[in-house]
Amino acid sequence: MEIRGAVLQECGRSGPWEATEPLAVTEVELDEPGPGELLVRMEAAGVCHSDLSVVDGNRTRPVPMLLGHEACGRVERVGPGVTDVAAGERVVLFFVPRCEECEACQAGGTRLCTPGWAANGAGTLLSGERRLSWGGREVHHHCGVSGFATHAIVDRHSVVPVPDDVPPEIGALLGCAVLTGGGAVKNAAALRPGEDVTVVGIGGVGMAAVLVAKALGAGSVTVVDPLEGKRERGLELGATKALRPDEAVDIGHSSAVVIDASGNASAFETAVQVTAPAGRTVSVGLPSPGARASISPLALVSETRTIIGSFLGSGLPQQDIPEYAELWRAGKLPVDELVSGTIGLDEINRAMDELASGRAMRQVIRF
Repeated sequence: MEIRGAVLQECGRSGPWEATEPLAVTEVELDEPGPGELLVRMEAAGVCHSDLSVVDGNRTRPVPMLLGHEACGRVERVGPGVTDVAAGERVVLFFVPRCEECEACQAGGTRLCTPGWAANGAGTLLSGERRLSWGGREVHHHCGVSGFATHAIVDRHSVVPVPDDVPPEIGALLGCAVLTGGGAVKNAAALRPGEDVTVVGIGGVGMAAVLVAKALGAGSVTVVDPLEGKRERGLELGATKALRPDEAVDIGHSSAVVIDASGNASAFETAVQVTAPAGRTVSVGLPSPGARASISPLALVSETRTIIGSFLGSGLPQQDIPEYAELWRAGKLPVDELVSGTIGLDEINRAMDELASGRAMRQVIRF
């Protein structure tokens, strides 16, 4: 079938991208779902820094690639062997499939699925197949999702069904921003009620960490970001205090739990510095592969600190996404506050410019 999608033609093209258009919004051919796969009609997709990092070349991927990994939609058709998801169901898509069979999957949420991670690196679905083509060329899948399109073929192990009362833009953000930022707080840091939390880097993931920390009963919540607008937004969403990175270090600010959601090595250093003795620093940002940070091993040991890397929320999407949906339904997790704007698919290149400039927190494409 013919669909419309945003295909990345090359990584690292210079901007502004609204003018140079690294993402071609075009007609793409989509195959039928194979065994264990679903045809999903997209309803909403979030524009995330992980998409931007592929566009700007910080994280190179095989091209051409149909981008988008934070999405929500309706199942239109199921492939052979799928019995537990039906056409018509709303599903949240997440960005590393879990085969549920490999050694890593058997370890619970502490490790990423080995074949799922390999498939993401190769730009394929979990099966190793590609279901997209453009101008006679195969098109790679992004994180097993490729959500910047009207439709997608995805593996059954890349989706979690959610009730119909969860709006598409809420569902999309549950699959990445909330899963990642919230999981850093809930799973990786294992926040205890009353503990103080600091979040370094206030984009969509950082703000989701703030919201989940508040929902789970954190004490004070401090946001740290160099941009005044983001600090102000953090206060609007309930943070107790907002600081510049240099200010946080200079005044000796510290918290038991510090979430680094920046994707920046310098900000990671700040996050470690403002972690209290015996505290936990959780890093969820994705810097460029060559980025390096400097920390004091002596302080790490003598102050008995813990540094934790977290990916996919350090948990199980099949359990965590419904839990976050219930918190939203109960009015405890205002995910809609993360949405800074709603756009059309044709505006995707400009949306990348907005994200890179720091003007946008979470733009959502509505289909």
